[in-house]
Amino acid sequence: MINHSRFVAIVGAPRCGTTSLAGFLQDHPGVCFSFVKEPHFFAQHDLRGIPQRELSRFVESEYLGRFFPDRGQGSGFLAEGSVSYLYAPEQMEPVVQLWPEARFIIALRDPMEMMPSLHRRLLFNGDETIADFERAWGLTEQRRQGSNIPRSCIDARALQYEMLGRLGTHVDRFFRAVGRERCFVSLFDDLRADPEALYRRLMAFLELPVQDLPDFTPRRPSRGFKSGRLQRLLKRPPIGRTVFGGEKLRLRMKQVPNDRPDTRLLKTIFAARKQLLGWNSAPLPPVRLSESLRRDIRLRLKDDVAELGELIGRDLGHWLDGPARPAISAEQPLATILAA
Repeated sequence: MINHSRFVAIVGAPRCGTTSLAGFLQDHPGVCFSFVKEPHFFAQHDLRGIPQRELSRFVESEYLGRFFPDRGQGSGFLAEGSVSYLYAPEQMEPVVQLWPEARFIIALRDPMEMMPSLHRRLLFNGDETIADFERAWGLTEQRRQGSNIPRSCIDARALQYEMLGRLGTHVDRFFRAVGRERCFVSLFDDLRADPEALYRRLMAFLELPVQDLPDFTPRRPSRGFKSGRLQRLLKRPPIGRTVFGGEKLRLRMKQVPNDRPDTRLLKTIFAARKQLLGWNSAPLPPVRLSESLRRDIRLRLKDDVAELGELIGRDLGHWLDGPARPAISAEQPLATILAA
C-alpha cells in the first residue's frame, strides 16, 4: 500500500520555470523525484470514485512502481512535475485522498511570454507544425472545431494557446478543487529576479530544511531545430511510438512490473535517437510579436490577468506589457504570502 505520507506536484502552467523548480526538488535529499519529470498520470487516469483499497493498489502498481522505482520507505516527499494537472484540477481528488497532506506548486508566467514560449516547445516536440506564432494563434477557432490539427499532435488541446493562457481561470479552479492552503504560487518573475529567495520560500512552505543551495542556472532553455521533418520523426514517430518515441515515453506506456527489461537493441535505438536530436538542435532567434497581435492578446486576457492578481494577492499590472514590478522580498514572512 502507499507508504509515503507526503506528496508534492509541480502543476504548471507550461513554460513557466517548472523544470527549474523540479531541479530544486531533485537536488534535495528529503525528496524522491519521479524518474520521468512529467508522468501526467492523474490527468490521464480519472480515478475519482474508486474505492480506497482498489485505488491504493492501482496507484502503487501503475504509478509508484512505474515512476518511482527507487522510492524508499522513509517519510520524505514523493514529487513530480506534470503541468497538465493545472488543467484537470478535479482529478487531484484521488491525490488528496491518498496523501492527505499533499502540496501543489503552481508555476505561472506573463501569458504574453508564456504562450509564444509554449508554441516553440510544441514545435520542438512535434505537436505543432506552424512555425509562426501569430499564424498559429489565428487558427485557434479552427482547431477548436477539429481542423488544422497536425497529424503528429498527441493532444489537440495543447494547441489552444488562449485557453492555456487563461491562468486566472485555471488557478481559481485549482484553488477550489484542492484548497488554497495546499498551494505555493511560483511566478516566473520571481524565479528570474531572485531564484534563491524563491527557493527558500518554497523550502519553508514544504517544511524542508535548506540544504546546500542548488544550481540556479535555467534548466531547460528553449531550443530550435534544423529540420522540422526530422524533429517530428524523432519526437512524434508515425509508427513504433513506444520505441522510437524515446525511453521516457516507453516508460509511460510499457507494462509494469511484468514487462521485461529493455533489450540492448532498444537501448541502442534510444542512444541513436538522442544523438540525432542533438545534431538537429539549433539556437532560436528572439520572439517578436507584432503590435496587432499584442493588442489582441491584451484585449482577450486582461480581465483574466486581473482576476489572477486578485487570487494570489500580487500586482500583475506589468503583465501584458506594462512596467515591471519588484519581486517578493526573501524576508517577507511566509504567513503573509500564504494569506494573500
